[in-house]
Amino acid sequence: MSSQVTSAAPRQGLNARQAETVRKLMAAGLEELRAVGHEALTVRTVAQRAGVSPATAYTYLSSKNHLFAELFWRHLSEDGADAATGDRATERLQAAVRTLTARIVAEPELAAAVTPALLGGDPDVARLRLRIGGEFYARFEAALAGPRASGGPPDPAVLEVLVLTFTGALLQAGMGLLTYDQITDRLVTSVEVIMRGNE
Repeated sequence: MSSQVTSAAPRQGLNARQAETVRKLMAAGLEELRAVGHEALTVRTVAQRAGVSPATAYTYLSSKNHLFAELFWRHLSEDGADAATGDRATERLQAAVRTLTARIVAEPELAAAVTPALLGGDPDVARLRLRIGGEFYARFEAALAGPRASGGPPDPAVLEVLVLTFTGALLQAGMGLLTYDQITDRLVTSVEVIMRGNE
């Protein structure tokens, strides 16, 4: 991911000056994360790198976990959610899984930071956790429906199992039980199992 961030902001209704401050904080946050890792990073060090006061930084970021969740959300949504290709829903879902995991692996420091961050109780993190889960759901839904979407809406139960499987695999990678390469291979197999009899 480049150090450029999208124009989305942690809070709605920002004027141009506030949006620029948020942009600086996001860019500085990613740079600081890459430089020192998630354990040593603080909102104060991000503020210093961004050239703003700590009080200003805390106006937009409730915690470093909020920063990590915001950076992850931006990183995840930055690729534009290209439509997964394939003739069968299973193939499209497997392509979606590969795309998502490759996107996550592209920023290893962020991948390491986001799992513990998303487990926290910060309300700003909770809001972003829902958006991130919604992004996973939307991508799997689009892959299931396919380019012509002619058979009615995808089965919500299948979608739920796909999202649970994917987020569970990410949690295992975040805990160090599996590598991201291993979860990609296992998720591709899991998708095939989930889709048996559902195509």
